[in-house]
Amino acid sequence: MIESAYIHIPFCSHICNYCDFAKVLYQKKWIFNYLDALKKEIQLNYQNELLKTIYIGGGTPTALDLEEFKYLLEIISTLNKQKEYEYTIECNVESLTEEKVKSMKQYGVNRISIGVETFHKHHLKIMNRHHTKEQVVEAILLLKKYGFQNINIDFIYALPNETIEEVVSDLCNFLKLDIPHISTYSLMIEPNTPFYLNHIKTIEEELDFSMYEKICRTLKKNGYEHYEISNFAQPGYESKHNLAYWNNAFYYGFGLGASGYIPEIRYTNTRNLTKYCNGEFCFNQEKIDFKTKMENEMILGLRKLEGVNLIQFKQKYGKEMDSIFPIRQLQKEGKLQVHNRYLRIPEEQLYLSNEILMQFIDT
Repeated sequence: MIESAYIHIPFCSHICNYCDFAKVLYQKKWIFNYLDALKKEIQLNYQNELLKTIYIGGGTPTALDLEEFKYLLEIISTLNKQKEYEYTIECNVESLTEEKVKSMKQYGVNRISIGVETFHKHHLKIMNRHHTKEQVVEAILLLKKYGFQNINIDFIYALPNETIEEVVSDLCNFLKLDIPHISTYSLMIEPNTPFYLNHIKTIEEELDFSMYEKICRTLKKNGYEHYEISNFAQPGYESKHNLAYWNNAFYYGFGLGASGYIPEIRYTNTRNLTKYCNGEFCFNQEKIDFKTKMENEMILGLRKLEGVNLIQFKQKYGKEMDSIFPIRQLQKEGKLQVHNRYLRIPEEQLYLSNEILMQFIDT
């Protein structure tokens, strides 16, 4: 059963130097054509399921003006929601207005994710981000004024020439905002981004690891549960939408460049705006065979601190996990452990999770 939907809004007022998501500079002439195409894609594919989570990402959804933004919310209102649902919209500080906050409240949005990344002006400039610390504080206060408590902030570290002292300073400022969820990402230099094209290099791995350790210790000390490799939440504020991904659940992907997973099929939409607006939505489909489905279950599930439930895996696939994957060998090497009937990567090994997962699948 499909219980989640991701909706992509690709428009941005400026292009961040590290971003490799499907995005285009905001041009008013495209917006309603795009939203009409999005409406059509939803009408063609959505089967009226009751959804547990909805997530509007980008791009920058709040880059739309108020009329465009309300039209987007009206389109999404056609999706049926369960009684207890999570409805997230990504926002940029400089394009978040009181009228847009009121509209989100009116249409049932109950979770906000804000791309803050850092508070240091020189790092913001390098990333081509245009907000200030004062704007971040004002945005959080505005959201709380209208009753939004479930707020996430994105934090990017390991920036070019960044020091661990700057990371600590950012952490202190994030904690002062009193928000319940923090997503932390070590900077990745992705192909075809301005950082990549300008030959920006990542920092030394040892420093990156020290930053990661400091973040984990500081957030846990301040009441945040480290529940997924990059994500920290106060109790009860874990992202239900992202957990659907990590639990290998089915979900719709609507919009430019969006990916979805429906029974036995993973698909990706075109990143060509003209094609999308002309109704040529899907770029690629892959039929997921039984072996790949099990591998995905492990690759995604082992991102969670609790890991993958051994009993549920057998119920779902009819096989013992250790009859398919090299669990015992990796346990001997200290890279996997069983705890409360869950197979998991030990927390002290999470930084090396990609290497462990590669060994896990390739063996």
